[in-house]
Amino acid sequence: MARTARTARRSRTGAVAVAGLAVALMASVAACGADAGEDRDPEHRSFALEGRTLTVDSDDSALELVAADVDEVEVTRWFEGRVMVGGSPRVTWEMKDDRLKLRLKCSGIVADCSAKHRIEVPRGVTVTVEDGDGSVSAKGFAEPLRIRTGDGSVHVSDSTGPLELHTDDGAVRALGVGSRSVRASTKDGSVKLELGVVPDLVESRSNDGSISVGLPRGASYRVETGSDDGSVDVSVPRDEDSSHVVSAHTEDGSVTVR
Repeated sequence: MARTARTARRSRTGAVAVAGLAVALMASVAACGADAGEDRDPEHRSFALEGRTLTVDSDDSALELVAADVDEVEVTRWFEGRVMVGGSPRVTWEMKDDRLKLRLKCSGIVADCSAKHRIEVPRGVTVTVEDGDGSVSAKGFAEPLRIRTGDGSVHVSDSTGPLELHTDDGAVRALGVGSRSVRASTKDGSVKLELGVVPDLVESRSNDGSISVGLPRGASYRVETGSDDGSVDVSVPRDEDSSHVVSAHTEDGSVTVR
């Protein structure tokens, strides 16, 4: 019986020690979280694109897309990862047909990884972005651009093609754009749109966040707005028969159309 009691005490002591070590490791990782920006030696690769459409399929990475004077899709990636208990972290990339697939492998009891990709796209290409987790920024696109991310902000600038922008959790920004069709939505975050040309259609929606839409002078708009819990301010010329349609709806937050 005495031996059994000593064995039990040793088992409990060992369990406590392991638990304490795990807590210490997790605290250490949390205190110095991985940051892809710390990667001083990023990798670069070129991918041939056969057609005029590109889908960027990413599971967990911040993405920066730029329309550029290039012949192929040029990708630069930054990666930092630490796994205390588990397999070695890694990132992969591949192009199949018109789909660029980016994957981050980072699993274990104590794991912390961060990835970022800068993607230069040949001009004249229609782009679709599907990102599971990460912010997305895009600049310089004249063709249709569709962006969807599960968790992260969306920011588009200096673009003239039709825009469809969505995030489940984060802000949506389209600033200084010349697009005539803009659809933007977020489930949790604000929406801010600043258009440099008179649009044909602007649709904006947030479940929880304010909405601000800036429109050019020189036109009247058919405006549809609503907020379940917040103020609404519309200061643009209105015409129910206008072909320039603007809608802005939020469940919780203010709405401004100016």
